[in-house]
Amino acid sequence: MSIDVNNESGREIDERAILDIARYALARMRIHPLSELSVIAVDTDAMEQLHKQWMDLPGPTDVMSFPMDELRPPSKDGDEPPQGLLGDIVLCPDVAEKQGADAPTKHSMDEELQMLTVHGVLHLLGYDHETPGERTEMFGLQAAIVDGWRAERGMEGPSPAPTTT
Repeated sequence: MSIDVNNESGREIDERAILDIARYALARMRIHPLSELSVIAVDTDAMEQLHKQWMDLPGPTDVMSFPMDELRPPSKDGDEPPQGLLGDIVLCPDVAEKQGADAPTKHSMDEELQMLTVHGVLHLLGYDHETPGERTEMFGLQAAIVDGWRAERGMEGPSPAPTTT
């Protein structure tokens, strides 16, 4: 799996954890190991510009996903996994820090960034949360992936509750 993590945010973030959880999520979703993904962390101003340009919404957001080859997980366990360019995930550590601090299950910026990375991967794979059913499916899968990754690393307790809307 080729995953590039670039931090242009001016903040210190746990790039290794972002790389690891992205790799874990893609493996759990059975995406071809030769697929490519890019994750970039940006500052609030850059995220605000992207949010306005691509979503026509004001202010910065926590995560944005830009799919390339529109890869989807294989439909059955025996199917050949798809290979290609997944796309880009853009994270905003400043927004992640605030969301983690404001969440009912208060957690660190890095924990929020890990969750947002999985959220971004799922969006790249075609998942969404526009309807209640989609939301239940996507956030359930997101929690299962984050919890599984945390458990493999011996981290205590469940993953932080989703703050992305």
